[in-house]
Amino acid sequence: MHQTIVFDHELIRRYDKAGPRYTSYPTAVQFHNGFQEDTFRHYAQQSNAAPLKPLSLYFHVPFCDTLCFYCACNKIATKDRGLTIPYLAHLYKEISMHGALFNQARPVTQLHWGGGTPTFLNERQMRELMQVTAQHFQLVTDDSGEYSIEIDPRETKADTIALLREIGFNRLSLGVQDFNPTTQQAVNRIQSEEETFAVLMAARREGFKSVSIDLIYGLPHQTVGSFLDTLDKIVAVAPNRISMFNYAHLPTLFKPQRRINELDLPSPVEKLAILQHSSERLTQAGYVYIGMDHFALPEDELAIAQRQGTLYRNFQGYATQADCDLIGLGTTSISKVGDSYSQNVKTLEEYYAVIDSGHLPVFRGIALTADDKLRRAVIMQLLCHFKLEMSEIEAQYQIKFSDYFAEELPQLEILQRDGLIALSDRRIEILPAGRLLVRNICMAFDIYLRQNSGQRFSKVI
Repeated sequence: MHQTIVFDHELIRRYDKAGPRYTSYPTAVQFHNGFQEDTFRHYAQQSNAAPLKPLSLYFHVPFCDTLCFYCACNKIATKDRGLTIPYLAHLYKEISMHGALFNQARPVTQLHWGGGTPTFLNERQMRELMQVTAQHFQLVTDDSGEYSIEIDPRETKADTIALLREIGFNRLSLGVQDFNPTTQQAVNRIQSEEETFAVLMAARREGFKSVSIDLIYGLPHQTVGSFLDTLDKIVAVAPNRISMFNYAHLPTLFKPQRRINELDLPSPVEKLAILQHSSERLTQAGYVYIGMDHFALPEDELAIAQRQGTLYRNFQGYATQADCDLIGLGTTSISKVGDSYSQNVKTLEEYYAVIDSGHLPVFRGIALTADDKLRRAVIMQLLCHFKLEMSEIEAQYQIKFSDYFAEELPQLEILQRDGLIALSDRRIEILPAGRLLVRNICMAFDIYLRQNSGQRFSKVI
């Protein structure tokens, strides 16, 4: 299955405005400080009621050896490996507190280490973190779970990949961004092709089920030609998934980006051309456009899930298992438990202080209303499957779609006139010209966005 994409430059020019990426709905900007630890505990206890859902665990490792100037993640750039010692000690306490909250019969079918750079930890620490997790949660041992880790190839030794496979990981994501040396220099990420592909080949030797490679378009000194050179090298080794993220230059929000010279960034026209030619190259190579920057080979789990109608989206991007409660551990991590979202405190000092006081480090969140859950279902269907059957929403939520979304219909009719969607009284289908602009289509259903247009988001392209 190939998802056809049409680059209508006039449409893109008109619709290329800022908007949420919808890793959740409501989005994180709606989280509030009225949601605290006791609220989280309430939803955690409720989630243990039958039928039991499986669990998904996310661990945030915030440390990086080197600061990449483009990065908008929560991280701590440091050469001091000793900082991991108190962090892990507190993380183990948090694991224990969460383990006591959730029914031990619930299997962990998804697990992810992100960052920062998870392989900033040494081998003993990585092994120990997985062992401590297994003491408090039911990790699956038959390799059926989706256990993934983000890898910086510059932070792997000869036996790192073998160790990760041994302790239970079966999927990994490699950060690349761009192989062009001029671009690498400008963003302070010097990374050779040799060390990158050595990690990929090691993962295949060790039997990893999926390898994903991350690229960023819109970085300094990039051109269509230079980026396609990188992409051709990536395609030649055929990773299971390729993510091409849009670089959003927001130096007022992210201090490291102030080290990037704006004059070196590609123009909007060049940036769009990079995306267009790269998307065409990937499609020619047999990759399926999953949506929102993601491409996958047809036999990859994401492509299969999309064909089967089970694809989902969460804080780690697209996922294949929607029916999980997600527990975020470590600084800034976000949880989705029952009908709630919550987030941990952001700084090490806050995290250590709260953990030392015997409390979970939740500092904000949101309890979903019936309207939130309905709109989330609509947005997720459009994001993941490019279509929505109104009758399914009506049956699940006991509404009449045209009545409930009467205020949204005029905006949908505009989207239809512009060729982004096909709209009938029973169905919404996102057309090829609308697939790159799926965020805009979802924004029509975002009631919070209508109520507050001053929120800060990245542009959609």
